[in-house]
Amino acid sequence: MQDQANKNEELVYGTVEEALPNALFRVKLDDEEELSLAYLAGKMRRFRIRVLVGDRVAIVPDPYGGKGRITKRL
Repeated sequence: MQDQANKNEELVYGTVEEALPNALFRVKLDDEEELSLAYLAGKMRRFRIRVLVGDRVAIVPDPYGGKGRITKRL
């Protein structure tokens, strides 16, 4: 069941503009002009994948608005 949920997730792409404490980032999305708040996914924390300012990332947006989850570094 978990695999089906992952396949249906819609990815949004953007660029990291600012790194904040506790693995939070301000990301400028490609299709929007304002900055969005995103947090690092658990797998990325577990495998210590570094995300730096200027990196392109893929984000799964929260369905209720607010934060998004960074799932991939491009």
